[in-house]
Amino acid sequence: MSQFFQIHPDNPQKRLIDQAIQIIRDGGVVAYPTDSGYALGCHLGDKKAIEKIKWLRSLDDKHNFTLVCSDLSEIGTYAKVDNAVFRLLKAHTPGAYTFILNATTEVPRLLLHPKRRSIGVRVPDHRLTLALLESLGEPLMSVTLIPVGEELPMTDPEEIRDRYAAHLDLIIDGGACHLEPTSVIDLRDLPPVIVREGRGDVEPFRE
Repeated sequence: MSQFFQIHPDNPQKRLIDQAIQIIRDGGVVAYPTDSGYALGCHLGDKKAIEKIKWLRSLDDKHNFTLVCSDLSEIGTYAKVDNAVFRLLKAHTPGAYTFILNATTEVPRLLLHPKRRSIGVRVPDHRLTLALLESLGEPLMSVTLIPVGEELPMTDPEEIRDRYAAHLDLIIDGGACHLEPTSVIDLRDLPPVIVREGRGDVEPFRE
């Protein structure tokens, strides 16, 4: 049975943030709020936790996992970023975007697309999420919490508890989230390719 933490979205309680991070470090799978729906997250490179998330979301090996990062410098550790891409990232982070980039060798192999060696990265505009990332000191491996057969992410922590409590180690109640998922932008080659239109404004990425 999962634990259920109520954490203030704007003034996160450090005691609860630290407890959440310990659960993540111990291999737990958590549901947590972002600026575009709730997400499932786990420790970077924890194979057992990643396989559990794949099972919960019915994902195959071709799904692009996302590294949720605290800032631009952290993105640069795990993704290849040249000057042109850096300028685009700087202008649109933090925000409701997921950017697909070529991964560096710092990214565990089990997170990579099997053919493209690509990875999704994002910096969320959400105080609670950033507090988690600052305490963790590294990216959180994440996927949006979209139930199998549905199109929109879950936004209600009580509903998440009703549906997933038996399979999650922690559910963080940070209040309601926006309903739209992130916009997904492929920046592996320029000009950018808009993969999914979501909450983030995609007009700056059109040719």
